[in-house]
Amino acid sequence: MNFQQLVTERFSVRSFKPAMVPDVLLHQVLEAGRLAPSACNNQPWAFVVIDAPEVLAKIHAAYPREWFAKTRQVIAVCGNHDQSWRRSYDGKDHCDIDVAIAVDHMTLMAADLGLGTCWVCHFNAQLVHDALSLPAAWEAMVLLPIGYPDVDGQPVKKRKPFDEVVFRNSFK
Repeated sequence: MNFQQLVTERFSVRSFKPAMVPDVLLHQVLEAGRLAPSACNNQPWAFVVIDAPEVLAKIHAAYPREWFAKTRQVIAVCGNHDQSWRRSYDGKDHCDIDVAIAVDHMTLMAADLGLGTCWVCHFNAQLVHDALSLPAAWEAMVLLPIGYPDVDGQPVKKRKPFDEVVFRNSFK
């Protein structure tokens, strides 16, 4: 599909079919994240594919929602603040921004492949850190369940009107 159609039709999926995503498709999604731009090309990210039932159980416990507990594959997107670029004027750390760009690339690739995803950021990060045996410098930032959508039709996206979010030359 073309890019305009892709960004218009992509939506957060919270119901997945039981079929596992084949590794060849997972690889394409992960490669899209790997190729994402980052500040000064530091690439302060790592992607952990979670599909082992014992590890998934721990990840599900970190975000105890009924729909999430049914997911069979999750990508934990992790960032390392020690590796990220910092703006010299004020020290702003760009790790979160870089990780968000990578996740966005992955969600768009997944949608282009007929897969669904849903950004999950409200979870117990310490439980995920421990479950994945992440090194101390690494932070689990996004849990990205992935699979084949099990939904009828696309939900209506609620978006602010163009004129409420786009300005020219000043914020007025």
